[in-house]
Amino acid sequence: MDIIFIDEMRAETWVGIYPREKAAAQTVEISLQIGVSTASAGASDDIRDTVDYAVVVERVRADLAGVHFNLLEKLAEHIATFLLENFAAQWVRVSVAKLGMMPGVRRVGVIIERSI
Repeated sequence: MDIIFIDEMRAETWVGIYPREKAAAQTVEISLQIGVSTASAGASDDIRDTVDYAVVVERVRADLAGVHFNLLEKLAEHIATFLLENFAAQWVRVSVAKLGMMPGVRRVGVIIERSI
């Protein structure tokens, strides 16, 4: 299996359990690893034979814009399911982090792996 990756993508979404987190969307940092075969694309040199990074980023951002999650765990599960169902992925690793949530801590988050 091959891995297509997107690192440190920023997206706006609603996530959190505290009133201040429910008052406005937050920027989260997302890194994705998408397990697919890239053999066809390697042979054809055609974007239609692989996962288009730009399409993944656009669709994930659009999907997250109008949804609220209480927990990062639920957000990560949502993204993993979205990738598995919409991009013919066999396996995904999703990292989701909140930025600057605590003094002296750059990021807090979760990493999950899921497969079909």
